[in-house]
Amino acid sequence: MEQLKKEMKGGRFLVEGITAEDLFTPEDISDEQVMIGQTAKQFIEKEVLPMRGEIESQNFEVTVNLLKKAGELGLLAHSIPEKYGGLGLDKISKGIVGEMVGQSSSYGVAQSNHTCIATLPITYFGSDAQKEKYLPKLASGEFLGAYCLTEPASGSDALAAKTTAVLNEEGTHYLLNGTKLYITNAVFSDTFIVYAKVDGDQFTAFIVEKDFPGLSLGPEENKMGIKGSSTCSVILEDCQVPVENVLGIIGKGHVIALNVLNLGRFNLGFACMGGAKGALELAIQHTNERKQFKRRISEFGATKEKVAQMAARIYAAEAVQYRTASLLEEALGDLEDSKDLSLVGKRMMEYALECAICKVYGSETLDFIVDESLQLHGGAGFIKEYPIEQAYRDSRINRIFEGTNEINRLLIPGIFFRKGAKGELPIQEAIEGAIARLQENQLNSKDGRLGQEQEVVEGIRTAYLALAGLTFKQFGMNLENEQETLMKLADIAIELFASESAVLRAVKSNQESVNTIPDLLATAVVESSLMKVKVMTDQLLAGFDMTPEVEGLRNLLNKQLHGHLFSNRTNRNRFIAESLNETGQYICS
Repeated sequence: MEQLKKEMKGGRFLVEGITAEDLFTPEDISDEQVMIGQTAKQFIEKEVLPMRGEIESQNFEVTVNLLKKAGELGLLAHSIPEKYGGLGLDKISKGIVGEMVGQSSSYGVAQSNHTCIATLPITYFGSDAQKEKYLPKLASGEFLGAYCLTEPASGSDALAAKTTAVLNEEGTHYLLNGTKLYITNAVFSDTFIVYAKVDGDQFTAFIVEKDFPGLSLGPEENKMGIKGSSTCSVILEDCQVPVENVLGIIGKGHVIALNVLNLGRFNLGFACMGGAKGALELAIQHTNERKQFKRRISEFGATKEKVAQMAARIYAAEAVQYRTASLLEEALGDLEDSKDLSLVGKRMMEYALECAICKVYGSETLDFIVDESLQLHGGAGFIKEYPIEQAYRDSRINRIFEGTNEINRLLIPGIFFRKGAKGELPIQEAIEGAIARLQENQLNSKDGRLGQEQEVVEGIRTAYLALAGLTFKQFGMNLENEQETLMKLADIAIELFASESAVLRAVKSNQESVNTIPDLLATAVVESSLMKVKVMTDQLLAGFDMTPEVEGLRNLLNKQLHGHLFSNRTNRNRFIAESLNETGQYICS
């Protein structure tokens, strides 16, 4: 394991592929992890979903009682070490719980916020005394937590925060002054992870309790969605915070804030995937029951195509999430008791690129599926009586939570180029290899199962590298100002990660016969990714002046990306949809 950690390199998928055997998939989870998922699923179905109306009407007493029940079941304790009253489970188990909770909309927001960004700062960066004081209570649900980073004048630019912290004359307390905005769980939280600048410039994290003098709350925000979650301003007016409640190192709060958000993005991807499965199942149920023109809606070809594309997108999202979960567990599995905060921060940052993809791909998967599911409900989907109406409204925030999807897209090529500059990834060598393959018109022929699909994945990787090389050559040190180009480069990277993960998952599934559900889902994913990459490639190149170099690369990429033809799409989609309609739920086997 230690040797593996030494070789860890986030973003490596952008320069080289892996084998199916190296990929962790949902089919690889253990019996214990299955049981954890079943416990969470039963809790959501039996305890939470029946209270949907009360939660949506902001009866926070119900939400708090449910959170405490979740604590009794251990569902708040998965990421807390056993010595502090937790279960000390792996990131895969954490993700599984997040997926199940993700189907519960507002309640899920409250639980996920508590277990992730409100608890993990203490788990990874707290002193022994802080861990002993707070973690057992956070694990049981005796204490509920919130995370306070956003301010009226600082959102994506978190380090521009204006909240200050000044040591009092006695040296016993810091006095915090400022306002934190849009704080989830605020009204019922006992602890707040608050970021403030000591002496006006040293960005630092603090653990603030609700009863500390000087802390007050603003009114509940009147939100478009996730109405059942609490969202308030947290107001700090000479709020007295004991010096022992400084979290981590003074002036190093950014290490906590930004790295914990990486895990938040990963967790959000799982929650969105769970919500997407729930929305797809609502569509399957409705179209199987409702008839038009004397036929069930599910029997129409247009419906089948929608259902199949939704299933394929979920299949890829699952593959992305479990692949990343395994990487994070490899990086962080042995660090919960580490006193080396620098090492903790470094390990948490290692897979920031993959976590950004989880957030973007997961949230946009959910948005796509709730939209299509509502459409399949017809007019009923616009009526509050039907759960899809709430799911549609609730999904929209996920593209803003944990850093907007635009910010996360910009992170992807930004991290990639930084890793190249530091020598952490062999980017220059990979770019040169990609250009050579294009010039030789090599389609990276693959034999065996899903051979063409694997060829397409390699073609997307080649395209990404060639375009990354051209982008850097064109803009160099001014690269960060070229957001339009970077966003398109990010989209190609996202499609690469998703399509590779889906294809290798299907290859690894060990099905003896071809054209099984995993194969068909993987083919659908790759076909969709290739179409998107073609568009992104054309748009990216159109942003440059038409020099001979740009025109030459365009011609080479056209040969590479247009050299693959898919067939039998209609029958493929029909077979996938009919399999789902027969079972009444999402299946991938």
